Amino acid sequence: MNGPVLLIVLPLLTAFLLPIIYRLMPLAGRLTGPLILVVTSIIGLTQLQHLGDDTLAIAMGGFPPPLGISLYIDRLALAFALAVTLGTLLLWPKASGDNPDSRPGSLSLILAGAGCGLALSGDLFNVYVFYELVAVATYGLVAGRGTTAACTASVRYLIISGFGAAMALIGIALIYNATGTLNLAHLAELAPSRLNNGQGLAAFVLLLIGFGVKAELFPVNTWVPEVYATASSRLTALLAGVVSKLALLIVLRLLVLLFPQPEAHLLMLVLGILGVVSGELAAWRARDLNRLLAYSSIGQLGIMFIAFSMPGQAAILAGLAVALHHLIAKPALFLLAERWGGSVQGLSGAAENSPVAAVLFILLSLSLIGVPPFPSFWAKLLVLLELARQAQPLYFLGAAVILAGAALEANYLFRVVSRLYTPDAAQPVPEPQRLPELARAGMLGAVLVASIFVISPINNQLEQLADQASDTQRYISTVNPRVTP
Repeated sequence: MNGPVLLIVLPLLTAFLLPIIYRLMPLAGRLTGPLILVVTSIIGLTQLQHLGDDTLAIAMGGFPPPLGISLYIDRLALAFALAVTLGTLLLWPKASGDNPDSRPGSLSLILAGAGCGLALSGDLFNVYVFYELVAVATYGLVAGRGTTAACTASVRYLIISGFGAAMALIGIALIYNATGTLNLAHLAELAPSRLNNGQGLAAFVLLLIGFGVKAELFPVNTWVPEVYATASSRLTALLAGVVSKLALLIVLRLLVLLFPQPEAHLLMLVLGILGVVSGELAAWRARDLNRLLAYSSIGQLGIMFIAFSMPGQAAILAGLAVALHHLIAKPALFLLAERWGGSVQGLSGAAENSPVAAVLFILLSLSLIGVPPFPSFWAKLLVLLELARQAQPLYFLGAAVILAGAALEANYLFRVVSRLYTPDAAQPVPEPQRLPELARAGMLGAVLVASIFVISPINNQLEQLADQASDTQRYISTVNPRVTP
């Protein structure tokens, strides 16, 4: 079963062929990228169906780990890989008019292929390589808009991300020094004896900082408002909705397989709480819509870190539920901000020209806050119930912070809604929403509404994902069959 390999190879190979195709046949060049993503999405869906409840390890080239490249395929990894391909397809860069440019398409395909590799990798070295490929692609896409603000934001993003990459590399070096391997299954076997010490905890801190840059983790998330305020709406939606979750998946794997000690969980909890507090307070103070949504995204990622800081399958289920909702709702909000970017004050009367967009914004806002029966209510409820089961005061503080954050969300989002329906004679009415962006946001909103009626089946599927993700022994025995589960 080598189908999952195609999820990585096809987009990366096409990314390097795309400039040649553009030069020979511009129309074919514009269609090739989306077509490849459709093919990889079909492959991903097929693999997910065939995999069932099983797990699979692939040794590339027939070289067993740790000598060769190892891929680990379970339902969670395939689900994230599928989210990357579908997200990149839905948010494919706009065509460049009379002067076709292959660079945005090539960079988007590199991001898709590297993102799939990041989700499926079973080796820390390859995780780092694919993580850097994702970073390079996003640098180019952020700067590709060509404005001074976009280039400045890209440089700032590059500096912070480069710092994070250096921290992650040092953490990987500490792990290799302690264990002599970078294969995650081998590391999971050795972790209790070789990483349950000061050196192991230091490695976890460095890896958390490194991979936490793209997961919008406090305090290495200062790039978020600048990039999200200057990048295109489609790229911003992709970064906030998909790329941040890939980084979160890596952190989850590390926490479950390598660092299940209480100190690592406590660090995740503290940083998650600080992320919620800083993100929601900054969003409440923001007067620019894109920055408001960017800070709100930081707060939502903080909730996911709080959820994953708790041990056990139920905590992973709660975190995945919040992540799934954010993956759908936040990109839709950023797409709506495509014509509404800028001052919130300047949105006065926008509902007059874009009534459908205004109603959709209200729907998404209610879901983001956690108003029942929207999916976010059930997701946040799962997190709060699991926090209540923990016997430590700091977890109770986490629950209080999440509730206070929801109250702040309601305040600043309803403030935006109020501006949409309050005309101001001194302010020009914003232009109507463009149909492509509105259609994409509407599609995501429809998925959100439809999920209300299938909460139970979705919960069952997430339980299966969480069960596999929390089963360390199964991970080990899949990669190394000599170890019995």
